[in-house]
Formats: sequence, structure tokens, C-alpha cells
Amino acid sequence: MPDQELPLSIFHMLERNVGKKVRIILDPSYGFEGLLAAVTSEPAGVWLSEAEAIVLRSTMAQPIPQVASREERSEIFLNLNSVQRIEVLHSPSPRR
Repeated sequence: MPDQELPLSIFHMLERNVGKKVRIILDPSYGFEGLLAAVTSEPAGVWLSEAEAIVLRSTMAQPIPQVASREERSEIFLNLNSVQRIEVLHSPSPRR
């Protein structure tokens, strides 16, 4: 019988992305962007450095939420109990 791979926990998945730029959505119109600096399990949360508070807006013509405004923050701790979604942002590859 072949060994089955168990899925990684959310903490392991987040730890793999430490140092990458992430967008963390707290509610449909508000969130934060920044570098994922650390992941903690007690309390369950993440630390962002170079963080920005973002306001997201969507319209009937553009239903996918877009960043409407930004406000600079320095470092911030976000409890995972209040997080709705986490996106890892990839830098665009240079075009030739």
C-alpha cells in the first residue's frame, strides 16, 4: 500500500511564504498588503512588515475587487481568526 501524503497545516503553508509579499483580506472591502515576516501559532497570526492598509472596491462593471486606496503602516500583527483570505502576490516577470 503506497504512503499517502497528508496535507500541510495552514501554519506550514504560511511558513513556506515567509519573505514574500502577501495580501490579507479581513472583510470584503478592507485588508493589508506587506511582506510576510513571521507566523505564530499562539496566538494564531501573522506579522507583516512594510505593511499598507488597503481599501478594496468592486462595481457592477468590474466585480473582482480592486485596490482603491492605500495607507502606509510599518509592522502589524493580524490574528488569523479575523482573516477571510490570504493571497500570495507574485512580482510580474520582466518582458523581453
